[in-house]
Amino acid sequence: MSTLTIWGRENSVNVQKVLWCCGELGLAYDRRDAGMKFGVVDTPEYRALNPNGRVPTLVDGDVVLWESHSILRYLALRQIEQEPEAASIYPEGAAARARVDRWLDWVLSTLQPAERALFWGMVRTRPENRDAAAIRVSAKASGEAWQVLDAHLAHGRPYVEGDHLTLADIALGAYARRWFGVEVEDRPNLARIERWYERLGQRPSFKDHVAPPLT
Repeated sequence: MSTLTIWGRENSVNVQKVLWCCGELGLAYDRRDAGMKFGVVDTPEYRALNPNGRVPTLVDGDVVLWESHSILRYLALRQIEQEPEAASIYPEGAAARARVDRWLDWVLSTLQPAERALFWGMVRTRPENRDAAAIRVSAKASGEAWQVLDAHLAHGRPYVEGDHLTLADIALGAYARRWFGVEVEDRPNLARIERWYERLGQRPSFKDHVAPPLT
């Protein structure tokens, strides 16, 4: 199998998802800094790979992919072709796989838009320049979104879709790191999510790629 190249900075949540997934699957890769202070993304060479000028971008031989969740699916399916026992991360069967996919879509359609102003305001904006009203609105919307997952976790299983970690846990877990990593006023009681998040925090690849300080 060809060597994977992953373009993107380590503090990007979307890059973190991909690196975490590679760790869970035991995939070797060459990561190259790109985005924000590293530049690169506006060069003609990079735009030829990813016309959006964003990260991550995956290069696997002749395969070039952007959009983090598409990359997650590709990496999982690529590994399953070689090692069928890896299927638990992206379970086979229309219903099981669709249940994972809905969370990947939900992160993009609901959770990420809700939390963006909270994260950027609290982590990437100087205190004197913060928009307190926008942060409060974002914190409230984020809390309401997380309550959806907290209610879902009432099934009592250790991971979002059952007994094994899946791509759903990776996508959600990367954003949970942000949620628990910033100060939030009137944070709702999310006991089930806290237990799930603690479980994710014990995984070596989470520790390596998602747990480091937010920047």
